[in-house]
Amino acid sequence: MCRNIRTLHNFEPPATDDEVHGAALQYVRKISGAARPSKANEEAFAEAVAAVEHATRHLLDALVTTAPPRDREVEAIKARARAAARYGN
Repeated sequence: MCRNIRTLHNFEPPATDDEVHGAALQYVRKISGAARPSKANEEAFAEAVAAVEHATRHLLDALVTTAPPRDREVEAIKARARAAARYGN
């Protein structure tokens, strides 16, 4: 599950709310061991996602770097090349 969490820092344009939410959701799914919570745990699951999302946004806003921003398209090309080398496609 966590393989879907991507680096969100130092991109131009900055990480979107959807990207931050997706990363938080994947993290909570991984540590809870549940892709979809039971009815009894829905509220706790949603609260955890919101808390992780808030912490992630706070972290991204606070990080400082001198490196130039990365390009999403270039990073996607690199990821496809790594996958092709790994899986032989």
